[in-house]
Amino acid sequence: MKDGHGRVIDYLRISLTDRCNFRCVYCMPEEGVQQLSHFDILRIEEVEQAVRIATTIGIKSVRLTGGEPTVRKGLVDLVRNIAAMPEIENVSMTTNGVLLPRMAADLKAAGLSRVNLSLDTLDAEKFHKITRCGSLDDALRGIDAALESGFNPVKINAVALRSLADGFLDFAKLSIDRPLHVRFIEHMPIGDVSEVDGISWGKDGVISCEEVFNIINEGARAQGLGELVPAGEDKPIGWGPAEYYHFPGAAGTVGFISPLSRHFCSKCNRLRLTADGKLRPCLFSDVEYDLRTALREGTEEDQRAMFLQALGAKPDEHHDKVGTERGMSQIGG
Repeated sequence: MKDGHGRVIDYLRISLTDRCNFRCVYCMPEEGVQQLSHFDILRIEEVEQAVRIATTIGIKSVRLTGGEPTVRKGLVDLVRNIAAMPEIENVSMTTNGVLLPRMAADLKAAGLSRVNLSLDTLDAEKFHKITRCGSLDDALRGIDAALESGFNPVKINAVALRSLADGFLDFAKLSIDRPLHVRFIEHMPIGDVSEVDGISWGKDGVISCEEVFNIINEGARAQGLGELVPAGEDKPIGWGPAEYYHFPGAAGTVGFISPLSRHFCSKCNRLRLTADGKLRPCLFSDVEYDLRTALREGTEEDQRAMFLQALGAKPDEHHDKVGTERGMSQIGG
């Protein structure tokens, strides 16, 4: 179904929980956030019902996010039930990967199509500073588990920050020997954090994907590697706005997502559903629609009406607005 600006909206991102086993500095304070109560969070069967209704307005692809979705009980059964819906073509998940070694095979068997792993640095010390409690080795084992379980593609999402520029080439080189698709995402400074232990998450830390691309190519030339070239038909399956490149002969690709320097609002194809049941037409808009009440007290017609209202409220673009009243842990990654 198309929105008011002629865009086909067929993709729903669902936050399953506001809980996480990390405390990433750009997502939440060290002590965590005030967690949603058991009553406030959507039950698994309510998430399934939301997807069923969403398919009636043309949703075909679902991504499960958090918080950290793998900490949500019932995840495997939820994936299985969503994947079994005839109208759903793809079910994917964004995760920090730490729990994948014990879950990846079951998720793949249940029908999960692919995984995106969030990883911002390959420096163990910086990784611990960013996550406040995470281990880089655990995250890397998650990548191995995703590949070994047969997920394809396996994408790595790295937030691009100026203070992490010395690691951009190492990240890009992960795509050479294994079928990994590394994507650099321009940091969108949502929240109050500006700098932690020398790593800037504020406006001063923002670096454009064009600069990241040039830094990678400069380093590649210095090491005798070929420069990145457009991936063409070799780009991975996906619904997002990344522009993909690869090193000559590489098994994977390097992608760039530029929400700030090159708005892709004209191609936006998604709605968001928060863990507490609010439909958000746009990441950068605080406009929300209360689907939870409709799921618990209303009819299927009421629930569909919520989706149609959210669809009709999608703005043409975010007009350079960066920042919302809710943080990313509350909205969903």
